[in-house]
Amino acid sequence: MKSPWIAGLRSVALTVPDLAAAEAFYTQTWLLSVAERAPGALYLRGSGSDHHLLALHAAPGTPQILKVTLRARSADALQAIALAVWAAGGVVETAVSAAPDPAGGQALVLRDADGRRIEVVHGDVRRSADVPAPRDQPLRLAHAVLNCHAIAHTQAFFEQSLGFVLADRTKIMAFMNCDADHHSIALGDTDNDALNHIAFLMPTLDAVMRGGGRLRDAGLPPQWGPGRHGPGDNTFNYFVDPFGIVIEYTAEVEQIDDSYQPGSPGDWTWPPGRIDQWGLGTAPTDALKQAQRRVLFAPQLPA
Repeated sequence: MKSPWIAGLRSVALTVPDLAAAEAFYTQTWLLSVAERAPGALYLRGSGSDHHLLALHAAPGTPQILKVTLRARSADALQAIALAVWAAGGVVETAVSAAPDPAGGQALVLRDADGRRIEVVHGDVRRSADVPAPRDQPLRLAHAVLNCHAIAHTQAFFEQSLGFVLADRTKIMAFMNCDADHHSIALGDTDNDALNHIAFLMPTLDAVMRGGGRLRDAGLPPQWGPGRHGPGDNTFNYFVDPFGIVIEYTAEVEQIDDSYQPGSPGDWTWPPGRIDQWGLGTAPTDALKQAQRRVLFAPQLPA
């Protein structure tokens, strides 16, 4: 299983109303590091090789998602995607050109029919991964989950324009695969098109658990978790950041290949009262559910 064009998920860009407060939270509590600063923007990295995982741009009001950035397998893949987008019912917002952020490279920006903005980059700057990696710092992004009011249509768009493959389908989610990770994008079956959450890959299960304690100490207890999901087999701990953005610590994401058999909703059911493999956690809080509907795609990128 893999996309012929997309190698993986690199980063997510969002707006926040207070950049200084965001830097304090994401560096001191979430444990990312500053990769670079720009006027009105902050780029935050993990311990892996990506230049940044999170780009935060100052803007008043409720946070918005600006774009999800994927990394292409080749420069030729950018051109292939640009052609495929039109046939899939999307638009090219920005043709292949120099990427506007400090990671550089070449970038293509596309949008689907419901306004989801996807950037695809190639040749962006990579850094040397930290060795040894800090034990509690995220390595990279694991996945981004996007709500969909018309999930079949959105799934088809990701398949046709970006080459993603369905890894599993549950009653509420389509898990989309592009490489060895079980999923890099997941599509939530809902009645809106907001950002559901962003998951950060931690080096160990212990790091996920210690992160939960650290967030609790900071006054932000888990809103769902800890637990272990079915599709992807990954451990999880969900939080709502100080600005209302849902973020997840995860670890042990299942690695799959062409021998993997996608599951259907009937394959992913739990006994009454259970919501994950372990059966220890409680259901997602109302605060989490509300936050998962709040962060919408911005109509346009910052100038």
